[in-house]
Amino acid sequence: MPWKGEKDPYKIWLSEIILQQTRVEQGWEYYERFIKKYPNIQKLAKAKQDDVFKLWEGLGYYSRCKNLHHTAQHISFELNGYFPTTYDTILNLKGVGPYTASAIASFAFNLPYAVVDGNVTRVLARFFGINKAVDTTEGKKHFSQLAQHLLHKTKPALYNQAIMDFGATVCKPQLPLCAICPFQSHCFAFKKNNVTNLPVKEKSIIKKNRWFYFLVITTGKHVFIKKRENKDIWQHLYEFVLLERSHKTNTVSLLTDPDFKTLLHAQPKPLAVSTEYKQLLTHQTIHAYFLKFQINNKKDLQGFEKFSIDKLKTIAFPKLINNYLKDIGWK
Repeated sequence: MPWKGEKDPYKIWLSEIILQQTRVEQGWEYYERFIKKYPNIQKLAKAKQDDVFKLWEGLGYYSRCKNLHHTAQHISFELNGYFPTTYDTILNLKGVGPYTASAIASFAFNLPYAVVDGNVTRVLARFFGINKAVDTTEGKKHFSQLAQHLLHKTKPALYNQAIMDFGATVCKPQLPLCAICPFQSHCFAFKKNNVTNLPVKEKSIIKKNRWFYFLVITTGKHVFIKKRENKDIWQHLYEFVLLERSHKTNTVSLLTDPDFKTLLHAQPKPLAVSTEYKQLLTHQTIHAYFLKFQINNKKDLQGFEKFSIDKLKTIAFPKLINNYLKDIGWK
């Protein structure tokens, strides 16, 4: 991985932000794209926000991208381009939590802070036979204190990387390599045949379903889009006219809906209705349908921007909308 052994705090910070809620295999490609386009924090700070979001497109959790750009500007313009060098000042950066601050402090500046991710808590829970739930406040505090106690104080970066890699490659969530593990004789979970039950998690994620009906309204060679600004999923990405419902709705009901009549007074019939597009997010599932319309009036839709269809490839859309655009040949 390109960030392994890296000492540049900018590159370490970038990799850690990208890898929040993202698999390494997916994040690797995005990391290399960002480094190529924005090789240093000053380049990222000077970039237009829409360009940064376009590069982030498809990675999800877009608040990370917003905080990334904000923090780059803060460091570049307010801190004269100097990355903070202590744990507390790193922690004060927007979008940086205790884990990320520890990673930057340890890997960039070799400061004695334990990096506690899922790999580390899994190793500790199994080795010591800890039944505290890793997703509770008490559990997080316990694992953090234990990890800090075990940390090699003079070689924290080497130790942190070692235990994280051990959890990722040997003490894996599924099918751990216990048969070749060097800690076999000392591991509580292995000796008690309890490996699959540790670590313990208390909370189960309850997902809600949302139904999005996108009205793809075209006039000539243009289509109406707008940026999502509310504090919700896909903030700062673009979308078509949207009618959201709490349940699945048929086309006939949708076209007679007062919200639809307010948007399109002429009430045209859709030229096409897509099949369902689905996107699974951490706490919700989005079910989307796209209804394509052609209107002839030259009036703009209030709150929407009329954009050339040929240039949609330059706009940052959610993955779900991108899939639709590719399917109809617009991207």
